Amino acid sequence: MNRNKGKEAILRSPSILLHPACIVSKSMAEKIKAIALLSGGLDSTLAVKIITRMGIEVQGINFYTGFCVTEHRRKIKRNKDKGKIAQNEALRAGADLGVRVELIDISEDYYKTVLFEPKYGYGSAMNPCVDCRIYMFRKAKEYMKENGARFVFTGEVLGQRPKSQHMRELMLIARESGLEGLLLRPLSAKLLPPTLPELEGWVDRNKLYDISGRSRHVQIQLAAEFGIEAYPQPSGGCCFLTDQNYARKLRDLITYKGKERVVMDDFILAKVGRHFRLSEDLKVIVGRDEMENKFLERFCQKGERWFFETVDYKGPLAVTDGEVLPEDVELIAGITAGHSDGKTAEAVQVSYRGDRGEGIVAVRPVVGDALEEWRI
Repeated sequence: MNRNKGKEAILRSPSILLHPACIVSKSMAEKIKAIALLSGGLDSTLAVKIITRMGIEVQGINFYTGFCVTEHRRKIKRNKDKGKIAQNEALRAGADLGVRVELIDISEDYYKTVLFEPKYGYGSAMNPCVDCRIYMFRKAKEYMKENGARFVFTGEVLGQRPKSQHMRELMLIARESGLEGLLLRPLSAKLLPPTLPELEGWVDRNKLYDISGRSRHVQIQLAAEFGIEAYPQPSGGCCFLTDQNYARKLRDLITYKGKERVVMDDFILAKVGRHFRLSEDLKVIVGRDEMENKFLERFCQKGERWFFETVDYKGPLAVTDGEVLPEDVELIAGITAGHSDGKTAEAVQVSYRGDRGEGIVAVRPVVGDALEEWRI
């Protein structure tokens, strides 16, 4: 691409015209400021390192959607050991890199705006990856304007994610978010059309990279060269919405509860336990281990759900979602007993508490194929 023609095309872009303050040569300002979407993973950490090495001031932001696997595991671990709080990877990376990071909770708006009816559809599960990136980058654009920054950059790599990181999708996301020309991907920049930061000389294109594909070998080598040692193991499982089991639970929620009645607690509960649909109006969630039991305990304090626990054997905590009828109590108790150490016993005592009272019932454990009738 001819440098001048490329620059002229970007400057004519509607998204650029919205930001005349961004069209400033590097010589006109003492220091260029940029906004980084920083997850704390290897790719975004490298992107920040590349840009800060050019003398650019970087402000990191990290969006919390409510569906982050890493953040959920951090909270589960915190519940397990109250004396130690697992670190937030974005804040940890920011501290290591010497950049400020602001955590921005978008969870309440995210599922209403992005999740239910994505314009560009889902991936293999219920992951609206393209719409998700567009939504986040629109938020980043607002943040950029509010904080006097010139451009936004990320750790995205061409071809790494099947839904959102092919060339067509990368260009689409930049355009639809309003950041066309102002969205830099340092790890793959040499494989992409030049952005305004490159054309204006705010960043040195020669010091950017041409990484592509799903392998992380180049990034790991680059981390070693930069002296970056602390980063989580690269993994594709960073979002619950890409998980087929989680997606199945969300589809069940939408089918039986309806989009208009689903709330954030429903998405949180879908992350833990074994789920059983007993009727259109009733679901039961059974903890799988001590950490999940403790996590579920906080939902028992609200008085809106029933909970069940075995009395004479070590077992799970079971929490209900929906209306519990008198005839449901023994079945729920049986399912609870079926996941306890007393699952082979003739009868197990299970305590229960709900909005219509409490008690103890002796039941035969429900196990094996009998459970599959209700399993979600």
